[in-house]
Amino acid sequence: MALAKITLQNFRNHANSQLDETAHFNLLVGENGAGKTNVLEAISLLSPGRGLRRAALADLARKVGADSTPQAFAIGATLIEQGQTSARLGTYTEAERPTRRLVRINGADASASALSEWHAVAWLTPSMDGLFTDSAGARRRFVDRMALAIEPGHAKAVNRLETALRERNRLLEERGDARWLDAIEAQAAQNGSIVAETRARLVSRLSDELSALPAEPFARPILTYRPGGPTTPEELLAEFARNRPRDRAAGRALTGPHRDELEVVMAMADRSPGPPAASCSTGEQKAMLIAITLAHGVLAASGRPSVLLLDEVAAHLDPVRRKALFERLRAGKAQIWMTGTELAPFVEIEEEAAVWRVSGGELERL
Repeated sequence: MALAKITLQNFRNHANSQLDETAHFNLLVGENGAGKTNVLEAISLLSPGRGLRRAALADLARKVGADSTPQAFAIGATLIEQGQTSARLGTYTEAERPTRRLVRINGADASASALSEWHAVAWLTPSMDGLFTDSAGARRRFVDRMALAIEPGHAKAVNRLETALRERNRLLEERGDARWLDAIEAQAAQNGSIVAETRARLVSRLSDELSALPAEPFARPILTYRPGGPTTPEELLAEFARNRPRDRAAGRALTGPHRDELEVVMAMADRSPGPPAASCSTGEQKAMLIAITLAHGVLAASGRPSVLLLDEVAAHLDPVRRKALFERLRAGKAQIWMTGTELAPFVEIEEEAAVWRVSGGELERL
């Protein structure tokens, strides 16, 4: 078990909700708009980043009326390891600072990145179904989120790279001091190399995990990391210096880890590369996305508690794939949270699951 005694206060449409006696499988059922996904979103915010919806803080706080001021919200959970409480995690806002998300771990102030040192949180939502036809930037964020769940320091390197690139763009536009530009490019090259190496390492580990899986019932994807430029600090630094005129004209750096791409193709029955994921059917794309998520879940659950959030997944699978999904999740170490409009798709795991009915932001344990 990973998380227990989860509390939501003034979060989305939840005024004061609490989930006790959690299990390996945890099910949230209710009508659309009842607040099921809001619970998953709250749990996702017990990790670094902006959560599974990437929403602004102002949108997360509960509003009593249409014209009312958003209230400060709070999310808390007890982390359980080997039957014992190992940590109390919390994230919240304050009325006087509504645009700043605060974090506390075991009663002490902490950074959001520190949350990933205690447990890993991953998710799959309907909004991710278009990942393979989305922009390269969306796939980079997908890779970075998976990497962060395994290597907590990745977020710091990504943030430092993005900050350095923004400063470099400004200096190029303003034709700023060359020595300062040299220093900024050195920072970008150093952190860019770390980011590229982490992404490449993650994709390699995912590929190893996926290669052991059968082609059915979930279509097996073949992943390839395509760097957006040199990956060593020395080569990346030389590339930045060489391309200053071109990048000044473009208004941005045209080479570097911020141009990385995750290439995905579907494996054929003989394990040879097949069509690009972007040209596969929606069903095949969904199956490949589930396969990647499950493979990542295995990696993330190694050595620390892990939580996997699956929003409206079971209802969109046929009985064969749904049974296979439950079997894989049952065999894994991650704590599972799933949503659905009814219990019927979960009949195979209902007896072993903790189940709540969600209605109007209120929870009823079934």
